[in-house]
Amino acid sequence: MNSGWLLLVLPGLIWGASFLFIAEGLRSVSPNGITFMRIAVGFLTLALFPAARKPVARKDWGKVAWLGVLWFAFPLSMFPFAEQRVSSAMTGMLNGANPLFATVVACLIAKKAPSRGVTLGLLVGLGGTVLIGLPAANEGTSSLFGIALIMIAMVSYGIALSIARSLQQQYGAVPVIWRAQLVGLVLTAPLGLPELLAAKWELWPLLSLLALGIGGTAIANILMAAAAGKFGAARASGSTFLIPVVALVLGVVIRHEHVVIVSVVGCLVCITGAWMMKRASSH
Repeated sequence: MNSGWLLLVLPGLIWGASFLFIAEGLRSVSPNGITFMRIAVGFLTLALFPAARKPVARKDWGKVAWLGVLWFAFPLSMFPFAEQRVSSAMTGMLNGANPLFATVVACLIAKKAPSRGVTLGLLVGLGGTVLIGLPAANEGTSSLFGIALIMIAMVSYGIALSIARSLQQQYGAVPVIWRAQLVGLVLTAPLGLPELLAAKWELWPLLSLLALGIGGTAIANILMAAAAGKFGAARASGSTFLIPVVALVLGVVIRHEHVVIVSVVGCLVCITGAWMMKRASSH
């Protein structure tokens, strides 16, 4: 199989599987413990790569610290709590809205309206997001709260991506992510470490969280950085379109989660909107 093709596909596959790993990890560890463990394992994994230790200028340490909050500590804390209330499949499908939130945040920061094509894609994608979450309206406030947590995490990611863009262009993705993970590790330790020590381990949850940390929090980021360097950021970002599809398939096949057809349709609409935005912005 062509190695370039793998670079484009693997990050989306790994991130899509991450929501299954979180759901399985919840069988042994409380939510804060999952967040702390995945960041710790991801940080230790990235430490094995010499590129992670490339210097970052002191003037940019503040931005890196904000990334530690907005890319790792805060949003990664939202997903385990959300998956106590909604399925891993729905969590993954809603992550298809990530490009939409990133675009909205970028436009707000730049104080510049998006082009007509991007705006159309944005509206289509947001409509799909509503369809994904629509069944939760009939499942009570707990499910709605879970969806709200995911949406808040998406906003956080959108802000983080705006901050990260210039840092990654200057230093590369791996050194920036590694240092941001250290910040996230420190911030999540007070709540996460006690929960991790109190965990009642079973084999599959343990393996799931190790895969979450090594794959979803470290390796996928390295592969995405390599793909961006080889093919360009726009083409590499296409891998994220796989996230909701993979999460949906794994949730239904492995965890036997029930997914309403309107949510599946919403997932496809959301991906279509994101693709329309990507296509419009590349012209």
